[in-house]
Amino acid sequence: MIDFHSHILPEIDDGSGSAAESLQMLEVSARQGVKLIAATPHFYAAESSPEQFLRRRAKSAGMLQKLLGPALPQVLLGAEVCYFDGISRTEALEGLKLEGTEILLLEMPFSLWSSRMVEEVSELQGRRGTQVLLAHIERYLAFQQPAVWESLRKQGVWMQCNASFFLNWKTKRKALRMLRKGEIHMLGSDCHNMAARPPQLGEAVQVIQKGLGESAWRKFDRQMLERLKAVRYP
Repeated sequence: MIDFHSHILPEIDDGSGSAAESLQMLEVSARQGVKLIAATPHFYAAESSPEQFLRRRAKSAGMLQKLLGPALPQVLLGAEVCYFDGISRTEALEGLKLEGTEILLLEMPFSLWSSRMVEEVSELQGRRGTQVLLAHIERYLAFQQPAVWESLRKQGVWMQCNASFFLNWKTKRKALRMLRKGEIHMLGSDCHNMAARPPQLGEAVQVIQKGLGESAWRKFDRQMLERLKAVRYP
């Protein structure tokens, strides 16, 4: 199982507050069956340059690295990049992609997107060596017209949903329907801590298995791995 969105790195954003808490989060993830986890702390262009962010990320990852062991999920460093005007023309994005891959996890505004914003996402996806993965799309669904999603998917943009989308009784049926229709490409826990937002990907998988069947989950899990392999650097 792969977790494509988490805030497990300690003391870098609003996620884990310490290396000890990060270790707890990884242990819980491992017990739920997670083998690979993307560490994606928030990146805000208005607050720091990519170079400054990467230095802070390296320091945070170093705090956690010494605690990792073979029983824990493999950690790939990345970032949850907050959309900003001109992002499609910014060259310094390479270090923000998920380690060893072309994937850029992109957080969009929680509002109606302008035509220019949609164009920027399309242009970013069109850049050679870049695979856009929109973070927790369930948070934007109410703001956008269906044509926006259809257009982005046709251009190859991938969609990531959080475990909570499947665990909330108000949204569970919609989440399962979207997964069945192929409108979701990746899953993530978006875990931030061990209290209010702990790792719950395993619980979401149980909902999927119950709602769509074990074979449907195995197929989707295999597809996630295949997609990841397809965008890994040689």
